[in-house]
Amino acid sequence: MDSEDKKAKEISYSSALSKMQFICSRQEKCCSDIRKKLENWNLSYDDQDKIIQSLIDDKFIDEKRYTGFYVRDKYKFNKWGRIKISHHLKQKQIPEYLIMEAFDSISKEIYEDNLEEMLRAKMKSTREEDPYKLKAKLYRFAQSRGFESNLILRNIEKILHKDE
Repeated sequence: MDSEDKKAKEISYSSALSKMQFICSRQEKCCSDIRKKLENWNLSYDDQDKIIQSLIDDKFIDEKRYTGFYVRDKYKFNKWGRIKISHHLKQKQIPEYLIMEAFDSISKEIYEDNLEEMLRAKMKSTREEDPYKLKAKLYRFAQSRGFESNLILRNIEKILHKDE
């Protein structure tokens, strides 16, 4: 089924509501995820709004709960830093205050320890003799994972000076 067939698919309000309830009962979703799905079903904006409001009222969707799960999952399983997680949540139109609240659930010490552990593992797998090139590789690696520059630099220095 190509994307045009998918877009042409139409569905009734009640059918869309029950499908969304089923989807939301199986996996955490945010409003923007649901809206994208409903747009693919050619529902009117009024119907989309009603369905989303119904899902919120019936606790199928809870942006705070979604944000908490998303932050913990991406941090714990994907080893992403705050910057990358925040960027992805903003793309899903999650409010900044919910993102910051969810970040508060991650211990700052554990966050830094995990970054240090990741950098150590990367350093072991990197064959680079030149200390400047090694620092650059480690920095780019941690930055691509979404960690903050000041933490990256502090941990790189910590690792390089501990291992001397």
